[in-house]
Amino acid sequence: MKILVTGASGFVGHQLIQTLKQRYCLKVIAIGRSVLQSCADEFFVVSNFDQQGVWQEPLEGCDVVIHLAARVHVMHDRAEDPLEAFLAVNLHGTVNLANAAAKAGVKRFVYVSSIKVNGEYTEGQPFTAQDAPNPQDPYAVSKWRAEQALLKLSEETGMEVVIVRPPLVYGPGVKANFASLLNVVNKRLPLPLSCINNTRSMIYVGNLADALITCATHANAAGQTYLVCDNENVSTPQLIKKLAFVLKRPYLVFPFPLSIMRLLARLVAKSSAVDRLTQSLVIDCSTLCNELDWEPPFTMQEGLLETAQWYIESVKK
Repeated sequence: MKILVTGASGFVGHQLIQTLKQRYCLKVIAIGRSVLQSCADEFFVVSNFDQQGVWQEPLEGCDVVIHLAARVHVMHDRAEDPLEAFLAVNLHGTVNLANAAAKAGVKRFVYVSSIKVNGEYTEGQPFTAQDAPNPQDPYAVSKWRAEQALLKLSEETGMEVVIVRPPLVYGPGVKANFASLLNVVNKRLPLPLSCINNTRSMIYVGNLADALITCATHANAAGQTYLVCDNENVSTPQLIKKLAFVLKRPYLVFPFPLSIMRLLARLVAKSSAVDRLTQSLVIDCSTLCNELDWEPPFTMQEGLLETAQWYIESVKK
């Protein structure tokens, strides 16, 4: 089997390609925006996914495409029209690639979407793939519209489409909010979060890579949409405690009224940041596990330990 992976320069793409080569011994064609060291069999640089004619050579002989590349969610988007900026890459670029894949005879297209298509937070019941989509921002809207376009293309061409919606992904190479949390815990800074009583689903990058490969190869996955996560959920204080343990740092949290925290956050325009720390987002991935006979190969503790070891080494450099 020959698999094309986009987004090869990202930390999920790097892990996915390693897993495909080292554990499954499959032939891998990697697509990235710049040349980088990779264990893929071939590497192509593609900077514009909406450009015509760039996919003929990379797609030749490919059986499966796993599409990771995207314009990712950013906290302070400076684009004049954020929705159009997201649609240009996440919708139009994706459809361009998928059309080229169908014409090249690719059998299956695995699209990595986002749990944000379901919504921002859960209250009581976990998100499932059967829930009505509720995208709340331009990034999520662009992912949802890409899902719809791919399913329509599948009906027209016969190319199988599998959609995967992961939550926050962590692991070696992680950036953004998770990396910031690692920094805070490593520097022994106390956090006013012990009163938070939420529940969050996340996924270790090694588990996501394994799930994507299962979606790329299992017969039952064709035409399905799956939510995926680790086999353990945590509250924000529990996550901080786990990070403190793997980083060998003290667990420094103290109580602070949540109502006051949210009031202060509104005053400094940081409400969304506080919401991410305090709200729940729980995923039910039983459909994926049952239909594809999949279990996360790594526990959360193992994933956090690998992340901590990478972080410690990166800080030393």
